[in-house]
Amino acid sequence: MKYDIKDLSIEEKIGQMTLIGLNTKTSLEKLEEIIVDYKVGGILIYKKNYSDYSEMIELINRIKYLNQKNKIPIFIAIDQEGGRVNRFPNEFNNIPSANKLAKNSQKKNLVKIAGNITGKTLNKLGINMNFAPVLDIKRFKDNHAIGDRAYSENIEEISKYGIDYIKQLQENKVVSVVKHFPGHGATMYDSHFKIPKIRKNLEELENEDMVPFKKAIENQVDGILVGHLKLHNYITSEPVSMSKQFVAKYLRKKYRYNGLIITDDMRMKAVKYRYGKNRAIKKAFLLCNDIIVFKYDSDINVLKKIVEMVRKGKIEEKYINRSVLRILKTKEKYDINDNVINKDENFIHEINDEIEEIRKQVF
Repeated sequence: MKYDIKDLSIEEKIGQMTLIGLNTKTSLEKLEEIIVDYKVGGILIYKKNYSDYSEMIELINRIKYLNQKNKIPIFIAIDQEGGRVNRFPNEFNNIPSANKLAKNSQKKNLVKIAGNITGKTLNKLGINMNFAPVLDIKRFKDNHAIGDRAYSENIEEISKYGIDYIKQLQENKVVSVVKHFPGHGATMYDSHFKIPKIRKNLEELENEDMVPFKKAIENQVDGILVGHLKLHNYITSEPVSMSKQFVAKYLRKKYRYNGLIITDDMRMKAVKYRYGKNRAIKKAFLLCNDIIVFKYDSDINVLKKIVEMVRKGKIEEKYINRSVLRILKTKEKYDINDNVINKDENFIHEINDEIEEIRKQVF
């Protein structure tokens, strides 16, 4: 279905550029306000939002039903990597971590198989965007912030397996958002708690950490998540996620990327404490980001302030329009819709059998 940006108000455009994480019980209680009043373009769900498969389907259908009052269908996003980042309900077996899959892919491409299982499961659950795969380089122990979430220490292997996984999600009508550009594997710290500093110069990053992202772009990845990471000796002391020059230079221009640029959570502690919870979000709209991600935190009135900034010319509407057009194009490409999902208990058994075959080859 084709969507026309001319049919959207400024409020609706700003809504399309917003993806809200349901981080609290209050956010679930305020779901109607978030979707109907603020007309957000996406919702990010967490395992804490449901105790089992039935509750997950109930939540997804509620999101879809509420959004049927809006003009544009909604992204329902998740972080489903497998291993220690597993958002599937407990009825589903857990897919092994990216690193374990890659290490055991000599005979069979377990990464590709896992990507297909993940993609068709997400599609069946009504989820249309996945913040995966991780394209960072593994440089530290498995329990590091990235660790076993990364495929390999080898750049070529990361690129190959990452592209295999991306394509499997895409074939199952799920938008793949790769992370964490320009490379969270280059620092030992966790960006959830502090803004890590990458002690590499740009030339090193371009030849190492950025390579898998470059390869993903060449293979038509639809979304790239920019991490809250500082660069050593870069022109600004701000994290790259807050640097318009960096995002524009290295994603839009250098790599000729015209897909979605998506922020990491703007209410992570490190960012929130440095900028303030609302100032960080305002700043994100001033950069080259297409989708701004933040957890629900008591209210989202900041979006009204963003609308006023556009109306007063503090944010140029032409830049908002560019981002919204990319979002609409992606929703058209993946046939995103608000059709409700039917429960299918048999599907769980089928998927678990497939996952168990992978697990036998890994453990």
